[in-house]
Amino acid sequence: MSDEDHSDAGQGPTLRDIGALLVHAPATMAGTEIEASRPSGRPRHVAIIARRTAERVAHTAVFPALPEGRYQLHCRPDGPVRLHATVVGGRVTEARWPDAGAGKQPRS
Repeated sequence: MSDEDHSDAGQGPTLRDIGALLVHAPATMAGTEIEASRPSGRPRHVAIIARRTAERVAHTAVFPALPEGRYQLHCRPDGPVRLHATVVGGRVTEARWPDAGAGKQPRS
């Protein structure tokens, strides 16, 4: 038998506590990095990229695994908060970036 402490085993988020966030954005924001953050937890960031479907090109950012909760999103590195989204565990939440191009900041 091991003397290791496993008292916190199983106390983290489960798959049903994890969701995804899909942000639709205007084409002018392609390549822009956006960040999702909440008061507790570390911020996550992804880039808006063009994704081709059979019918069209969609410019989106995908946060594939976020703990459920309310997030605020902004352009990196320090743009103003432009969007709020609530991620629900076990689901994909979709949101639309406001005013086409207004949140765009130059890439460095």
